[in-house]
Amino acid sequence: MSDSQQTDASRAPQWWSRPDGPAKARPAEVPPQRSDPQGSDPQRSDPEHGPLSDPYTASDPYAATVVDAEAGTGVEVDPDAGPEVAPRYDPWAARPLHVVDRGREPRGFRMWRVVALAVGVALLAGGVGGFLGVLAERRSSTRLELPQAAVDSKGRAPDSVAGIAASALPGVVTLHVSGGGGSGTGTGFVLDPQGHILTNNHVVADAKDITVTFSTGESVPATLVGRDGGYDLAVVKVEGVRGLRPLTLGNSENVKVGDPVVAIGAPFDLSNTVTAGIISATGRPITAGGDKGDGSDISYVDALQTDAPINPGNSGGPLLDARAHVVGINSAIRGADKSGDGDEEDRQSGSIGLGFAIPVNQGKRVAEELIGTGHATHPVIGVTLDMQYKGDGARVGTKAADGKPAVVADGPGARAGIKAGDVITKVDGQRVHGGDELIIKIRAHRPGDSLNLTVLRDGGERTLDVVLGSADGS
Repeated sequence: MSDSQQTDASRAPQWWSRPDGPAKARPAEVPPQRSDPQGSDPQRSDPEHGPLSDPYTASDPYAATVVDAEAGTGVEVDPDAGPEVAPRYDPWAARPLHVVDRGREPRGFRMWRVVALAVGVALLAGGVGGFLGVLAERRSSTRLELPQAAVDSKGRAPDSVAGIAASALPGVVTLHVSGGGGSGTGTGFVLDPQGHILTNNHVVADAKDITVTFSTGESVPATLVGRDGGYDLAVVKVEGVRGLRPLTLGNSENVKVGDPVVAIGAPFDLSNTVTAGIISATGRPITAGGDKGDGSDISYVDALQTDAPINPGNSGGPLLDARAHVVGINSAIRGADKSGDGDEEDRQSGSIGLGFAIPVNQGKRVAEELIGTGHATHPVIGVTLDMQYKGDGARVGTKAADGKPAVVADGPGARAGIKAGDVITKVDGQRVHGGDELIIKIRAHRPGDSLNLTVLRDGGERTLDVVLGSADGS
């Protein structure tokens, strides 16, 4: 192709083509275009929205802005054509009209906007997901939820161990004592609303200061009312304490071997400790004490034996039956022998399932006497026993310690026909194997009770009836 332009109209490009025919005339009903390009015609001015535009100026595809010919626009307007004829576009003009029809602006989002929105949503979702993942990981690493049963009713059957403990604990106290060059801990329980508390004699013996602590944690001072070493029982009293919960006393005559029991105490100063077991034996003769050497501090107890764990600090605490009634006062334990020779000093402390409690019937009588008079009485038969006798049974001595006759003149034994040298083998049909057992069997009764004694004399047995006398206790 040569460098010269083709001017043949038939071969000119379509976008150079001139429209055929004259420009469309305005309809007769449409007024001519105003000559004021600024829209200053007051008749065509809207006071609210401003100058009104000519609809043909915007909608006629051949309408164009008329530029002054002196400015070199190359557009000529025929003055005879009238105002209704629009100027035409001349492609050979020195400067074409810069009028471009861009068409209608597309609606909706463009593609790049859609892509940008999708990327933003993806980033946001990723960030949120990552945060939730980290949070879940942290929670899973710091708190592990395992399957667990729901909370049941906190109530328990009254005859269960938990039910017995809940009923009795408000009436059980811990005693802290000091004096006599030492201090110790024991247990007791409330007897009445006046503040009397029953415990063991060996807990408060030689005590100068006694402090009672209730299950609520409240502590108050206590005073000694009375004590008896022969029964190993004592009563103390607190003042000014409201809401006391006395325990109900049962009847030790109703206790049978195998009955379930609960012990409450403060072993090794661990207050409100509850243990459970059964009655292992009844009428078990035991002695405790004897540290003074003269026998004045020896306790003789026709005890209830139990396998409920009892340890130092349980002394004086209640032994309860299935109705939460007191049937015994925990008093002693049997420790295991370390060396096997049975010496007290070689015995291991702590429970091995051999615990002993004073029957509540005996404790009730002694407590009543201590509260009433400050001391207790002991039932006696008015004889002196030979504690060195090695045979079976309890032998009556020939002389008392002061040189007087072994059988007190006009005493209960003398009136029943007991003589020096007689060997007592049974009490109310129950066999006794030594002097300690005879004392224990007698002290299990009240003064004035009548007993049937089987006596071995000159190789023959005879039966004697004796009414128990009374002697002041220690």
